[in-house]
Amino acid sequence: MSLLTPHPATAATPPLHTSHLLRRTTINRAFAIIYASAILALLYYHLLTLRHSTTFISSATTVILLVADIVLAFMWTTTTSFRLFPTGRKVFPENLGKVIEKKDFPALDIFICTADPYKEPPMNVVNTALSLMAYDYPPEKISVYVSDDGGSELTLFAFFEAAKFAKIWLPFCRDNNITDRCPEAFFRSNGITFSDGAKIKSMYEKMRIKVESVVERGNINPEYITNEEEQIAFNKWSKGFSRHEHPAVIQVLLESRQDRDIEEHPMPNLIYVSREKNKASPHNFKAGALNTLLRVSAIMTNAPIVLTQDCDMYSNDPKTPQQMLCFYLDESIRYNLGYIQFPQRFHGINKADIYSSEYKRLYVINPGGMNGLKGPCYVGSGCFFVRRVFFGGPSSLELPEVCELWPDHVVKKPIKSQEIVDLAHGVACSNYENNSSWGSKMGFRYGSLSEDFFTGLHQHCRGWKSLFFHPRRPAFLGDLPITLFDALTQNRRWCIGLLEVVFSKYNPLTFGSRFMGPLMGLAYAHNAFWPIWSIPIYIYSFIPQLALLNRISVFPKVTDYWFLLYVFLFLGANIQDCLDFMLAQGSFQQWWNDQRMWFIRGLSSYIFGFIEFSIKRLGIASKGFHVTNKVVDNEQSKRYDNGVFEFSVPSPMFVPLAMVAIVNLVAFVFGILQILKGGNVNGLFGQMFLACFGLVNSWPIYKAMVWRTDNGRMHRSINVTSTLFGLTLCMLVKLVPNA
Repeated sequence: MSLLTPHPATAATPPLHTSHLLRRTTINRAFAIIYASAILALLYYHLLTLRHSTTFISSATTVILLVADIVLAFMWTTTTSFRLFPTGRKVFPENLGKVIEKKDFPALDIFICTADPYKEPPMNVVNTALSLMAYDYPPEKISVYVSDDGGSELTLFAFFEAAKFAKIWLPFCRDNNITDRCPEAFFRSNGITFSDGAKIKSMYEKMRIKVESVVERGNINPEYITNEEEQIAFNKWSKGFSRHEHPAVIQVLLESRQDRDIEEHPMPNLIYVSREKNKASPHNFKAGALNTLLRVSAIMTNAPIVLTQDCDMYSNDPKTPQQMLCFYLDESIRYNLGYIQFPQRFHGINKADIYSSEYKRLYVINPGGMNGLKGPCYVGSGCFFVRRVFFGGPSSLELPEVCELWPDHVVKKPIKSQEIVDLAHGVACSNYENNSSWGSKMGFRYGSLSEDFFTGLHQHCRGWKSLFFHPRRPAFLGDLPITLFDALTQNRRWCIGLLEVVFSKYNPLTFGSRFMGPLMGLAYAHNAFWPIWSIPIYIYSFIPQLALLNRISVFPKVTDYWFLLYVFLFLGANIQDCLDFMLAQGSFQQWWNDQRMWFIRGLSSYIFGFIEFSIKRLGIASKGFHVTNKVVDNEQSKRYDNGVFEFSVPSPMFVPLAMVAIVNLVAFVFGILQILKGGNVNGLFGQMFLACFGLVNSWPIYKAMVWRTDNGRMHRSINVTSTLFGLTLCMLVKLVPNA
């Protein structure tokens, strides 16, 4: 059984949290030794085969498969780093009252980033903000900053409306002890069962319809502007104002010192921020927006704790900040505690999770494995930072240029005072960071599209530690891609950012291992080297199948003892992976689809991410940051709910998928014909199995290419191109002599 190890506590200071190694730790370590031995035996077999090769083709095939297995061995090693010290945590928020009074809770600054009102609907962002403003936390201690990197008046209008609704919504949640404090989620489940529920829902619907009509029109009806403050704010969107060229816009929508809800309780601070943009200054994508929020919030409130949140990731538990405080208030770990990461969880996932959008390994399994080391990676959302972590290491302070930005600076003036507003606009200027350490030594790190991964890496290398806490009730729930194209595009963007880290001086294997230790270096490397999965996936998707067409054996015969080694390596890796997945509350069907998506990503987003990264490194312009589309199409949503893959976009990323499907089908049919003819396939069984495996994984692709008639079927241009390439490749291989 797991042994709970309480952190230092006395009768006067009861424990706020405990930690324990998971029960499977010993089994994981023993299996790692056995499996590593099997990998060494496999490499020896490849060298032995290469030594006895008598033809160029057999030698070349052996070398190619050796490369694939070396990459697989490396990635298995990085995965094993998560399995050596998997750690769970438990919190006791009921003990907080014995340690600190609620009125003395530390202040909390919350950052929400959005960039495009048409891809990230303002009502989604509003729901996220309202759910966070409604935390079970002293409202005067909460400040919500909304970064609008698209500089859209539509988003600002939505938040003017949200500020009015919040004065009714927050007391309603508090009085009825509501748990689902995201309005959309609440009214979707049980909104009218509470007192005044129907009335509140009607008010919410009016707000939603008004905001969505404004977004649909693309401009604000003058009748909707009801006071002078709003008029002055919207006058800033004058001629020449665009998403790429505009001045800084900072609008205080709610101030806790002045604004009260309908029950006369103070409201949280709510501030809209759109930093200055011009084409002459680099804006550094999301990391630049977060650093602007870091400075603006320092000027206005400077809370010691900062929560970063995706615009579509709403709060699902109002007591999450109290769970966070169970770690933050522990003096025994506070010195070098940089952040507490909660897992990203999602709503609306279909039963089978066909696109593996939950990323259970990235958000749940792997962070739990790093929990026993120096802590998990920062994954961009649901993370409570200690503000001090952005300014040097635990024992080496890196101070900003002005004292108002220092992490221990105390703000005494109202956030609406002219001096504060002027200072805030100043630090939001596009040229503010020129010749400064922002993005390199301070704040969120620049140099990678995966700014979250890069920032966490830097902080761990500077000596900070982090914690991962996975509560039973998800702390946050977010939207997820419901089309294959959106899922792969998101993954491709991540791959580009990860490769930017790999090919920098901050490579986790070298730089990271030196400062964090080898296990943490390997753990970070697992994510950073994601794109190299495409190497073994491409090799094992084509080489054995094409060799089968020429009756060339690339695996041991079934009667050979070496064949048992391949069986053990295949089954061992997959069974352990499946167990990890199911112990993390996943189902076998979800695990199978996760394996399929690993295969699909390896053939598409991983390799296309590498290509786009290479083009970028060569100095050729690329599309840059792609905002994931969060607008829901009803037909696509229906197909997703029914577990049907979406191929409607004629994307080049789908060509390799269809090619592999065709090559595996041809190879499998060829093998079956050889069996029917009485041919000896003893030495070709491994290749037949791989072709069959590819056939099964490609089943949704065959359906999209041939049988389906709905709008989500494979585009004709992709069908023709991939079929032509696949069949041509098979015919060319048949023409190659076996010498």
